[in-house]
Amino acid sequence: MHRGSRGLPPRDRPREKLQHAGQHALSDHELVAVVLGHGLHGRSALQLSADVLEFAGGIHGLARTNVDQLAAQNGMGDATAARLIAAVELGRRTLEREPGERQRFASPRDVALYLMPRFGAHPVERFGLVLLNSRHQLIRVRILSVGTLDAVTAQPRDVFRDALAAGAAAVIVFHNHPSGDPAPSPDDVALTHRLVTAGKVLGIDLVDHVIIGDARYFSMKEFGGVL
Repeated sequence: MHRGSRGLPPRDRPREKLQHAGQHALSDHELVAVVLGHGLHGRSALQLSADVLEFAGGIHGLARTNVDQLAAQNGMGDATAARLIAAVELGRRTLEREPGERQRFASPRDVALYLMPRFGAHPVERFGLVLLNSRHQLIRVRILSVGTLDAVTAQPRDVFRDALAAGAAAVIVFHNHPSGDPAPSPDDVALTHRLVTAGKVLGIDLVDHVIIGDARYFSMKEFGGVL
């Protein structure tokens, strides 16, 4: 039988465990239980957190859910669902740099580590641009188009129109795969070739095309042999 948090020794209950052992000692479902704060309808916070993570497909899937989806699960309700979604968003924001500190990308891994927590977990594909100055420092990031579960439309003219308007010397394009698998499709490779050609004509360097999944990425520069 699955024991609720009230059936555990006090020091092993999630909130008490966090206090005496630190947050790194808690499992995913224990951390979710702390955020939830209490159980519902005869289920402990631990039981509820296990149900939530099973529904979402784990913590990476949780980042793709919204308040309405969570609120509908087992009578969780709007307030509890909103608290959990807010905690996920706070986690994202802790990864953002202070305003005025300009990010510089020295490698595809730097790009991926910047993009994955911000854009990797999303239920549909999104195609975006990372606009860079001549020192490969970040000017801004922009989502250019939003697609479906497995496709997104992007055109070279739209990519480089934004780059020219921002005075960018270089651009990195990226999109996410909602499946979590960042392996490129033939269309992804073909688009990269078209962007390289268009960039050469306009004098704007296409630095990379990065595909992001769940804690994984694929770089056309690093792995694809395209750039």
